[in-house]
Amino acid sequence: MEATTRIMSKIVQVRAPATSANLGPGFDCLGLALGLYLDITVTEQEGTGLEIVARGEGRGQVPLDQNNAVYKGLVRACAEVGRAPRRIALEIASDIPLASGLGSSSAALVAGLAAGAALCGETPDREDLLRWGVAMEGHPDNVAPCVMGGIVIAALDGGEVISARIDPPAALVAVVAVPCFAVRTSKARRVLSERIARADAVYNLGRVGLLVAGFMQGDYSLLQTGMRDRLHQPERAALVPGMPEVLAAAEEAGALGAALSGAGPTLLALVAGEPEPVAAAMAAAWAGCGIAARTMILDMAEAGVQVKGHGC
Repeated sequence: MEATTRIMSKIVQVRAPATSANLGPGFDCLGLALGLYLDITVTEQEGTGLEIVARGEGRGQVPLDQNNAVYKGLVRACAEVGRAPRRIALEIASDIPLASGLGSSSAALVAGLAAGAALCGETPDREDLLRWGVAMEGHPDNVAPCVMGGIVIAALDGGEVISARIDPPAALVAVVAVPCFAVRTSKARRVLSERIARADAVYNLGRVGLLVAGFMQGDYSLLQTGMRDRLHQPERAALVPGMPEVLAAAEEAGALGAALSGAGPTLLALVAGEPEPVAAAMAAAWAGCGIAARTMILDMAEAGVQVKGHGC
């Protein structure tokens, strides 16, 4: 009788949220998770090889080989437990615009890390995911809220990531306006000065405190001042035409505060009342500058990355 070989497979599904980093004055340290998601399904079988299918945002742009951010995260997590992935089939479905300042690369990386841990039979530990993700990205302000959900302030102390999470206020929503052009983070980094004035550092320090206090105490009167920045937005404005006009339009329409999201070009406004007028005002302001933009009204995501299901 001819012998047959049973090929075992493991399937893991993971969801990771978009994030807005550099929140207001919180350059490289403060971010929030948003209700916009990247979903992946990973199937591991015996053998070797890699097959990637990408749908949604980024289709035709994300790498479909070993340079894919999801796959890199998966490989890193497997390496942490002492093994390499076997044959991988990876399906990616993302609603997060690429190179937009909404943490698409961090969502991909964190989803891969969580999937890799799950494939290896580990329950993904959030401290491990945070440490691995920051080691790969170099800064915590996207990775931390993607892992933990909510609003997260994080700092690097030597090789350790120190973080604190704030529950997202239920009354607040985020309006994001995404223009029809992209800004690569590497380019946005290059425009920043190596030195900053003491007055600008003090300006941001005070406003980070006000912003965090406003979130924690539910005192939304602090948010407009608390969302101001002098460390990166003034220099990055050259990469985001119309930014001053759109931010001003958001606040005039009722936003509690508005700022550049991540490295841009997306602009984000926090709203406690009706968000539709704010979204319309932001789109109109950009149209007035000759730039098409789409707007989205998003809840703040309570949960970070989630392993939704796995099995054999």
